[in-house]
Amino acid sequence: MNVSTLIIQYFASHIDDVAIDVFDEKNIYVVYQRVIETLTQHVNIETTLLQALSYCFYEILDNVLTHSGKKLGTVITHYDSERHMLSLLVADDGQGIRNSLAENIKYANLSEPEALEMCIHDSVTDGKGMGFGLYSTSLLVRDAGLRFDIRSGCHTLRLQDGKTSIAESDTWQGTIIYLQLRTDKEINPADVVANRTNVAEQYNELFLNDNELEELW
Repeated sequence: MNVSTLIIQYFASHIDDVAIDVFDEKNIYVVYQRVIETLTQHVNIETTLLQALSYCFYEILDNVLTHSGKKLGTVITHYDSERHMLSLLVADDGQGIRNSLAENIKYANLSEPEALEMCIHDSVTDGKGMGFGLYSTSLLVRDAGLRFDIRSGCHTLRLQDGKTSIAESDTWQGTIIYLQLRTDKEINPADVVANRTNVAEQYNELFLNDNELEELW
């Protein structure tokens, strides 16, 4: 995987100020925890955003190991405190969205653009998961997003300014998930997961100490 290309394409103005992590099934949780803990240390990032993001981020990481057919993925992050913006990218060089969904007979005949459009719908899956990770991420972007790209093969789906578009793009063997999030906006994390799990409680237990919990109330 050409990480330098990803940094140039998605983090051009912050080339020397990004964090890069490679994860596999052995260290996925360590990488997940390190990224979220680092963000938690920034007091200007809204806790409600982190509560929702912590769920979506792990789902995106897990998607790589579950659906891509590859054993490794890469995470690149950058936080701009002045602009109150978090940029986060997860990439793999696996089989891509279309080929993954085609493992489910219901989606076997989708074109690449159709597969990208379907993958952010609820319960759309290749059969190896619940089909909720990218859907919940799309809800996070609805509430606090500046931009959400899903790039796979030679197309990119983009959610931006409340609009969805799919266009041809430079070919990427695998899948790239790219998020830009507003970090100064308070949201309802329960809405992001459609009230299916208590993400606020899960985040608080994992990443906040007792003193920080008291400050929330």
